[in-house]
Parts: sequence; structure tokens; C-alpha cells
Amino acid sequence: MLLRLKSRLRRGSSIVGRVRDRLHALTWVAHSRQYAALPWREGKDGLEILLITSRETRRWVIPKGWPMITLAAHDAAAQEAFEEAGVRGTISETPIGAFRYRKRLKTGKAQLCRVDVFPLAVATELKSWPERRQRQRRWIPALEAARMVEEPGLRRLIEAFAEAETAAA
Repeated sequence: MLLRLKSRLRRGSSIVGRVRDRLHALTWVAHSRQYAALPWREGKDGLEILLITSRETRRWVIPKGWPMITLAAHDAAAQEAFEEAGVRGTISETPIGAFRYRKRLKTGKAQLCRVDVFPLAVATELKSWPERRQRQRRWIPALEAARMVEEPGLRRLIEAFAEAETAAA
């Protein structure tokens, strides 16, 4: 992939051609990576994770989405948490890890995606948000939330996060 990209950049006879080629390469990378927020809070019985339903399959997931050219990775994750779950708070600039899953595209094909996960300490839960009619949201004790998600990598991240937060408390 890198050799093809270098070859294309050398072939570009103009700055416009080189920029076009570079943007094409960035688009390819961007479409295999997503950013997610892991919304959490301290509930009366311990750490809770906010899960939402996916729009298509209705399975339990965390807010995630594609990179946004104008936002840093953690800010894009926070934006997804607002749009998909209606929450705002303090997001870590450093991901706690990543997981892989197969994204079902509108074409019917599946694309392997890597998702970087950023913890979001929820401060505000909104009554109205952009995707409120398309999703459900539910606060779940952390270890139960880990069992509810399908992706094994996400399950492990939630378990590790819960363990680290419990140890720190």
C-alpha cells in the first residue's frame, strides 16, 4: 500500500494531482478507522456504562463514528456521544485501547474497522439530541454492560476499564 502511495505521489505532475492522490489515500485510511466514546458515571452501586442501540441491528454498542476532518480523534468521539447518546462531559485525550469489528455497510458488504475508544466522564444527559428517535440508551453496571456487547474486543476493554476504575476508587 505504501509503495503504491509513494509511486502515485511521484507520478503527480502538479500540486493538484499530488493533493488529490494524498486525499484519496487518507480517505482509504479514514474508512477503516472509527472513534468511540465510552460514556461512564459513578452510580449508587458503582461504575455504570451508557450503552445505546445500533440503528440497523438494534444490538447494544457504544457511540462511535468515522473521523471528522475538523476534529481531533477524542473530540470526534465526544461529538458522536452527543449525536448518538445525548451526553456531554469530559473526554480523555488518550484512548484506553481499541477493538476491531465488521461494519455492515449499506451496500450489504462488511468492512473491518479498528475503533479507538476514549473514556467520557458524563456530566450532562440531554432530553433532546439528534438521534433520540433512532436509538435507545441505557445505563448499565459496567460488568453487565461488558456482557451485553457482541464485540469481544469491546467486552475486554469495558472489563479492563471497570477493573482500573474500581482499583483507583
